[in-house]
Amino acid sequence: MLYDAFVLIVSILAAAIASITGFGIGSLLTPTLGITTDTKVAVAAVSLPHFVGTAIRFVMLRSSVDRRVLWRFGIASAAGGLTGALLHRSLGSPWLGVVFGLLLLFVAVSEFTGLARRMRFHGPVALIAGGLSGLLGGLVGNQGGIRSAALLGFDMPKRTFVATATAVGLVVDLARMPVYLATEGNEILDIWKIAAISTAGVVVGTLFGGHMLSRIPESKFRVIVATILTALGASMLTQAVRQLA
Repeated sequence: MLYDAFVLIVSILAAAIASITGFGIGSLLTPTLGITTDTKVAVAAVSLPHFVGTAIRFVMLRSSVDRRVLWRFGIASAAGGLTGALLHRSLGSPWLGVVFGLLLLFVAVSEFTGLARRMRFHGPVALIAGGLSGLLGGLVGNQGGIRSAALLGFDMPKRTFVATATAVGLVVDLARMPVYLATEGNEILDIWKIAAISTAGVVVGTLFGGHMLSRIPESKFRVIVATILTALGASMLTQAVRQLA
């Protein structure tokens, strides 16, 4: 019962953060479910509440999606995410977590120092960034953080940023969920209660976070995203190093 309440609270918090930054559900829920189940099963199970939360957020923000970024970056990200999901069972490694964590920290530092402002993605670079971010995210089961980190390379206001990240996330979810269900479907059924609690919490958090987004000043938005990327990168790096030790 205590663990169920913990999962519900984390789900609400994760979804609220995702509604503000465009990522956070998988980043917080995956290690939470991983407390009582195998990490690969947790990754697959989290794809369900992640899809629900992303779909609700998309409906709320769909008018603000940058369609050019969605088609250039998003389709490549979905293809990379599908490939990563297919390779997740065989190529999962703590070293990927190290790379993931270092990349997020680099992006965060670049944003804090102003370097990110001078790096912009256009043309083929957008396709490459989308594909690589999707591939790495699929391999480690945590696509939102690296996707939002890559999207910082596009000059978009906060609402457009979150809306576009959400639209890309929805495309990725539609691409990877069948893979996870096919490979881990029975294991997900074994923890259906936790998956249901997670989904309920994500719905509440998504609706709450959507209202909070409008209250954040535009000038502070990228700093908030970079701060959360720093926390996520440090957490991923620490977990990977512990697994390697």
